[in-house]
Amino acid sequence: MAMNVAQKLIDAHLAQGRMQPGEPIALTIDQTLTQDATGTMVMLELEAMGLDRVRTEVSAQYVDHNLIQEDNRNPDDHRFLQSAAARLGVWFSRAGNGVSHPTHQQHFGRPGKTLLGSDSHTPAAGSMGMLAIGAGGIDVAMAMAGEPFHLKMPEIWGVKLTNALPDWVSAKDVILEMLRRHGVDGGTGRIIEYYGPGLASLSAMDRHVIANMGAELGATSSVFPADEAVKRFLTAVGRPDDFSPLEADEGADYDVHETIDLSNVVPLIARPSSPGNVVPVREVAGESLSQAYIGSSANPGYRDFAVAAEMVKGRRVSDWVSFDVNPTSRSILETLTRDGHVLSLLGAGARLHQAGCNGCIGMGQAPANDTNSLRTTPRNFPGRSGTREDRVFLCSPETATASALKGEITDPRDLDVDYPRVSDPADPILDSRHLMAPLPEPESSRIKLIKGPNIASLPEFEAIGDDLELTILLKMADDISTDEIMPAGNEVLPYRSNIPRIADFCFGPVDADYVGNAHDTGDHTVIAGGNYGQGSSREHAAIAPRYLGLRVVVAKGFARIHWQNLVNFGVLPLRFDSDADYDALESGQTLRFSGLHKALKNGDTLTAETPRGKITLRHDLTPRQVEVLLDGGLINWMKRHRDI
Repeated sequence: MAMNVAQKLIDAHLAQGRMQPGEPIALTIDQTLTQDATGTMVMLELEAMGLDRVRTEVSAQYVDHNLIQEDNRNPDDHRFLQSAAARLGVWFSRAGNGVSHPTHQQHFGRPGKTLLGSDSHTPAAGSMGMLAIGAGGIDVAMAMAGEPFHLKMPEIWGVKLTNALPDWVSAKDVILEMLRRHGVDGGTGRIIEYYGPGLASLSAMDRHVIANMGAELGATSSVFPADEAVKRFLTAVGRPDDFSPLEADEGADYDVHETIDLSNVVPLIARPSSPGNVVPVREVAGESLSQAYIGSSANPGYRDFAVAAEMVKGRRVSDWVSFDVNPTSRSILETLTRDGHVLSLLGAGARLHQAGCNGCIGMGQAPANDTNSLRTTPRNFPGRSGTREDRVFLCSPETATASALKGEITDPRDLDVDYPRVSDPADPILDSRHLMAPLPEPESSRIKLIKGPNIASLPEFEAIGDDLELTILLKMADDISTDEIMPAGNEVLPYRSNIPRIADFCFGPVDADYVGNAHDTGDHTVIAGGNYGQGSSREHAAIAPRYLGLRVVVAKGFARIHWQNLVNFGVLPLRFDSDADYDALESGQTLRFSGLHKALKNGDTLTAETPRGKITLRHDLTPRQVEVLLDGGLINWMKRHRDI
């Protein structure tokens, strides 16, 4: 059978199941990626499992999110992560070395491999002909322990690219076009595979931009073939021998078909406060501006900064605009400095920050209250920037820089300058001095974990009861993000290794009284609309509410990673069988479940008693997930079923 790239990757790593959309499958995992906002939990989970050393080809731990050191909490966690990496045989990337995704691509990206990461933007590595998937931390911990990754076989969505992008239009506009067409849940249950003659004009880092933000479509992953563009990239970063071609077979087909004529794409922008709220830049041109922000894993390449530098060279940004530049790796910053681009940026008024995620995750560079901020980041959920009343737009580096120069939102085609043609250098500076290789055994076994006072052991959770009577503490609308369930930012994230403390921030942007009500109520439930839990993979959005007594979530639909995270920590995710049932329920009412264990084992439906009578609810759990849930979560299941 002729296979496309995604099918080839899955077939080569298929440990269980068959490649039929919707069927349960399990994949062997070659590489893992963790970052400090989620990696602390992964390391604590591995400690709880009793793992001595990782069992993957490559596992890497990056410190890129929580870089602000206003007290001891973040640096304490950095030391804990470094000690855990040394003990477990994990590569360690120090604070300031770079954002995980472009750094991993430079050092470890390899066609034909699988990558599982505790960051929702892990699919960026699909730009290299890899199958890269974002997951909750405990799923990544399981992969590090040598277990396969379980999911449902996605549909493969083929997107044919034709022609080439015009001047002032770049890769960010391509993924924004996808979001304009399909919204934030258009990729649910799908892997997006890009192919066609238009690929010839997109570099490996251009493809990184597109694959990264496939997460905002809700896609399981995005993949590109491993072709000449990937070969050029690997040659430039000194790893030509790691290249192997990987392309779709002639006659390969897709479950879903799409075509984008790149020559027809225009500068686009996602308005506040959703990545799916996309319009042409000219529809909002002329609106005021207080900040323009270049960087993040969604636009991490050399050309993304160099284009901005060439645009502002010899010019000055508006007096009323903060022009923030966040380099994505030390290597890229060194190369930009060598080539004179940093001087151009600084001379124009740019504020240069350390290499890392920074403002993308609300860790510094917060915008002024109720003003417009243009960012090349992947997300603009409400308050994610660190400012509660923010107005964040997502756009390309060209649009952000043009707007910074004009002092208002500007279509870059309307600047009276020639388009700067910049490409990735063939001789980038390759700085690997701050990427620490795993210690060999038995030296690694002598390393002791360094735990600061803010690091708390994982709570132990009991299995879900057979009979439940649960108060509805919250009723929420569609598209509730994990940023709203468990906020990010410099106030909250330093507690990421302390579940009892971070739980105090649960659902803060939705209902400031939730935490107090949860303490008073004990076991409870919440209900929501569609696409519940979109956004970040952070499993704290499942663990912390579970710590406060959340036992069941009933929604019209779930985002994939959060749905899995709920199961992994013993919270039952259920879907409404009827929108009318969602409409009829309110906060303060009670849901009653009887004989829950038998119902979960015997089918995909169960009933709940409400003040208005019985309603039918559905679950999408596999038999294995039912086992996990009834064991009280994946750690308990692992201890009972696996010898590690």
